[in-house]
Amino acid sequence: MRIAVIADIHGNIHALEQVLRDIDRQRVDHIIVNGDLVNRGPNNIDVLERLVPLGLPTTLGNHEDFLYHFARENSDGIPHEWYVDPFWQSTRRVAEQLAEKGWDSYFAGLEMTYQPEIPAAPPVLVAHGTPRHNREGLGRYTPQAVLDDLSRDYPAAVYVGSHIHAQWLLQRNGHTFVNTGAVGMPFNRDPRAQYLILELRQEGWHCDFRAVEYDRQAAIDAYEKSGYLRPGDMATMLFREEMRLARALFGPYWRWIEETGEKPGWQSWRLFQERYPERYAGILSGAGEGNS
Repeated sequence: MRIAVIADIHGNIHALEQVLRDIDRQRVDHIIVNGDLVNRGPNNIDVLERLVPLGLPTTLGNHEDFLYHFARENSDGIPHEWYVDPFWQSTRRVAEQLAEKGWDSYFAGLEMTYQPEIPAAPPVLVAHGTPRHNREGLGRYTPQAVLDDLSRDYPAAVYVGSHIHAQWLLQRNGHTFVNTGAVGMPFNRDPRAQYLILELRQEGWHCDFRAVEYDRQAAIDAYEKSGYLRPGDMATMLFREEMRLARALFGPYWRWIEETGEKPGWQSWRLFQERYPERYAGILSGAGEGNS
């Protein structure tokens, strides 16, 4: 029994196509999609139209959840000013575009977790983040107390998460915690499209991390060709740089924004770079500055 788990595609149709080809060669029995099919990348509808007709079990990613509520302006977790802030306008365009095509109703039907039913196999529990929340990830910085809580409250032998965009594996107290990595936008400095294969062996589930080459330049060029990236659009610029560099930029910057109270935009991005010159100096420095 071999199960492929793909996640964090983020509108990168070029990476997705190569991963699906690789999966065909691996002769897997099942494919699970572990959330975040959309946002951040430029080809969101292409990804949905490619994957959804396959009828694969799919969990709710935090980006599907976010776009569903953004299109409706009805979430207590989204400040009202975001809906008119230029910094979030690309997100608003994506949310409205997907809602116009009816994909928001698809998002509304997704579940937080999926548990494949494999007779006589140790139970596997799949969630985009964790079974508790799709923004609580499994990775090297997850506190051990969180892992112990999960194994107590959500019994399973193997816990499969994504969200962190970096492949990872830990054995703890008889449980396996694993992160699939990201198909469309890895954050582990390896730009290849990454996913996970679980193989059932006599001793239990074995984790095989896959990394696939694809036409990354075509994916980067698609930001402008698709019209997703517009002049002065800082958030989308950061997303494109994340794909190019295979590292997280938006997340660390946004956490700093929340800590300092700075207004998101090019001025605060420069301040952020000055605060962490050893990590971020020179990335997008002076590029595409607009009204954000």
